Amino acid sequence: MSLNRTLVVNYMNLRVKNEVYEVLEPLGNQAASFFLAASLYHAHKISFSAAAALADLSFDEFLSRLQEHFDYGFRLSDQTVLEDMESVGNILNNQ
Repeated sequence: MSLNRTLVVNYMNLRVKNEVYEVLEPLGNQAASFFLAASLYHAHKISFSAAAALADLSFDEFLSRLQEHFDYGFRLSDQTVLEDMESVGNILNNQ
């Protein structure tokens, strides 16, 4: 385990099995950050833009990696659609 991995694991008080690193390593640079962000996004805990920022990727880069690894980019739920519609309504009403 490298020093960087040790610092991250110790900071979060997590124990990550070496097998996890072995799985993530061939998936590219920052794979752990991407999959953590993608998991939180898919669990509807954070927005798409928050997940992209957490993964330190642009909107398009995050979308591309979601499509690469999950075969789709966006996940819509009733709640997020309603929130988006409310946001658009607020924007339109404030113009």
